[in-house]
Amino acid sequence: MALTLARIEQKQVHLGIVGLGYVGLPLALTFAAQGVRVTGFDVDPSKITELMAGRSYLRHIGNASVAAAVHDQGFTATVDFAETATCDAVLICVPTPLDPHLQPDLRFVEATCEQIAPHLAADSLVVLESTTWPGTTEEVVRASLEAAGPRRVGVDLHLAYSPEREDPGNPNFGTSAIPKLVGGTNEVSLELTCALYRLAIDQVVPVSSTQVAEAAKLFENVFRAVNIALVNELKVVLDRMGIDVGEVIDAAATKPFGFMPFRPGPGLGGHCIPIDPYYLTWKAREFGISTRFIELAGEINRAMPAWVVGKVVDLLNDYGKALKGSRILLLGLAYKKDVGDMRESPALALIDLLEARGAVVDFNDPYLPEILPSRAHGALAGRRSVEVGSGFDCLVLVTDHSAYSAASLLIHETPIVDTRRVLPRHPLVTWA
Repeated sequence: MALTLARIEQKQVHLGIVGLGYVGLPLALTFAAQGVRVTGFDVDPSKITELMAGRSYLRHIGNASVAAAVHDQGFTATVDFAETATCDAVLICVPTPLDPHLQPDLRFVEATCEQIAPHLAADSLVVLESTTWPGTTEEVVRASLEAAGPRRVGVDLHLAYSPEREDPGNPNFGTSAIPKLVGGTNEVSLELTCALYRLAIDQVVPVSSTQVAEAAKLFENVFRAVNIALVNELKVVLDRMGIDVGEVIDAAATKPFGFMPFRPGPGLGGHCIPIDPYYLTWKAREFGISTRFIELAGEINRAMPAWVVGKVVDLLNDYGKALKGSRILLLGLAYKKDVGDMRESPALALIDLLEARGAVVDFNDPYLPEILPSRAHGALAGRRSVEVGSGFDCLVLVTDHSAYSAASLLIHETPIVDTRRVLPRHPLVTWA
C-alpha cells in the first residue's frame, strides 16, 4: 500500500528506525507508546538481545519503558535490514563523527542507505535525522539510495530531513516535548514527514528545504560551541586577574534582556557540540569561505583540558608535591551530569595529558564502570572505575554528577580541583 496522509493519521503504518542509540531508541519508544508499530534496526546484536529481553542499555532510559514497548506495544528490534521491506517509513539515526583530520565522516549514513535501499517498498519514506552539513540529504542520501536500489526520490520514494534534538537526562524535555524541524525534498515528502512526526511529537515545524533544516541544526550547536568558548576564554582571563568568573556570570545574568548565561568547564564533550561545527566549516570551504570564528572557538575549547592540568600542577605545588608520581583521581568520566555517556568526554584527554607528565591516574564514575573503546583514546579502553578514597594526592571534579556532594568529597581531606565550580569555597577546593 502507498504511504498516504490518511494511513499515517490512522496510525496504519509500520515505522523502521535505524540506529538504536541515544537518538534512535528514545524515538522508537516514543512512537511505540503512541500506538505506532515500530521496528528498530542496529548492527550491534547485543543491543537487540537486550531490547527484546525488555532491558535498556541506556541508563537514563529505564527497563520499564523498554519492557512496555516490547511486551505491550509491539516494538521489535533486529539486525536484519531486509525487514525494512515491510516498513512504510525509515528514520536514519546513525552517528556522524569526524575523521582524525576534523573532516566529516559519513560512512555510517552511506552504509545505512546501501543496506536499506534494495529493500525499500514503493512510495515509502526515508528521513535522515543525523546531524550533518547542508546538502547531505540531497547530495549524499538521495544519491546513495538511488544508486543502491530500484527506487527514485520524487517518483516512488519520499525523502526528508529532520534533525535530532535529544538532550539525554534532561527531565524537562523528553523526546515528545522537543519541537521537530522538518524539511522535505518536495512538498509531498514534507507533508508525509510532518504527519508522521505529529503522531509522537507535540510540535512539528516545517521549513522550506532539507538544507534549511540541516543548517538550523548546525547553527544550534555552533551557537553553543562559540558561547562556551567565549566563557572559557573569559575564565582564563579573569582567573589571571583574580576575579571569580562564576560571580561575574551571575551578575551579568541579572540583566533581563540581551544576555544568556553560559558556564565554563574542562572542555567540550558529547557527540554534538565538539563535532558538529566542523561539518559547517568543512562545507563552507567548498564555497571559498573560511569560518575563522567557529574554528577559533574549537581551538579554545580543545585547549581547556591542558589548562585544567596546569591548575592541578599549581595545586600540587602548593602542597609541596610534583605532578610526576602523584596519584590523581578524576571524578566523572561522562561528558555530562548524571548520564552514562563518555563520547568525546574531556576526561579522556585529561587522563592522557596527566599521564604523559608522569601522574598516576584513576577515575570514578557511578554511571560508567569502565572506559569504552574510542578512536582517539583507544589505549584507555577497559580501565575500571575505582572507589573514591583518601589514598590520592588530588581529586579532579570533571563531571558534576549528583552523587558528588561536597560532604562526600571533603571528608577525605584531599585537595580538589573543581572544573565545574559546583563545590563551595573551601581551603581544599580550587576552582578551574
